This record gives sequence, structure tokens and C-alpha cells, in this order.
Amino acid sequence: MSTRLHMIELTRGSPGDIAAVEQVMADAFDARFGEAWTRAQCLGILGMPGVWLTLAKIDGEIAGFALTRAIVDEAELLLIATSPRFRRKGVGAALLRSVIADARARGAVRLHLEVRAGNPATHLYSSHGFAKVGERRAYYRGRGGDSFDAHSYAVALT
Repeated sequence: MSTRLHMIELTRGSPGDIAAVEQVMADAFDARFGEAWTRAQCLGILGMPGVWLTLAKIDGEIAGFALTRAIVDEAELLLIATSPRFRRKGVGAALLRSVIADARARGAVRLHLEVRAGNPATHLYSSHGFAKVGERRAYYRGRGGDSFDAHSYAVALT
């Protein structure tokens, strides 16, 4: 019996990677929640100061990504996703560790994120020290007009 280890390569993304990011979002995000960003939204935010895109690759293929921004001493994880066929391989955890390290290196003392209530990724966030710090009732609107609560999480980086 042989086992092949798939190494996760983390790289900095660029606007040229947005098509692959769009594909990961299409595969990873349930369309009924309307969580995927458009190409214009991704390109627009990437053009702003303090924003960076981290890509996770396995065997040269983009398996996931994280989009983050830092302003003064605060950072925010805007989007994170792993393609379903690469889940349970440590991609999300590797991306989150990278985001935390990059935010620290940029001088952030706190990292924030916001997630739809019930999103299974909350377990990943909690395992990396994030704690729930707030809730916005009926904040998100799904494709069918349904509303969903938003939960805010944060972790101290100092």
C-alpha cells in the first residue's frame, strides 16, 4: 500500500488569478446563500491598498484562496474558500494560518471576519482562536430572498 502526500503550496495571488478564484467560489459556495463575489468585486477590492489574495495550490491546481485586507492595525478576512474536492486536506487551515501570519507581519493586532450563521467553517475559525464577538440579525439576503444572520468573529494577533 502506498500513500501520496499532497503538499499545499501557498502563493500570493494577482488579478490574473481571478478566473480560478471564481471557479473555486462557484464550486465551494452554495448558490442559495449568494456568498460568491463577482469578478468586478474581486478585481475592485484587489486594487485597493492593503488587500492581498492568498492561493493554496495542490499539484499546481488552485485548491482554495483567501482574500484579506489590513487597515492600520486591524485586518479582515473578506473571503476564504476551498474547492469541495480538496476539503479535509488541510487547505482551509493552511490558508487561515497564512492569513494570520500575514496580518501580523502587516502590523495588525486583531483579525476579524464575518460569516453566515450555520456556516460549517466556524469550527475552523474557533480552532484557530477566533471567538464570536457579535451578531447581525437578518443581515444577509440569499438568492431566494431569505435572510440569514451574520456572526462576527475576531482573534487577537498580539
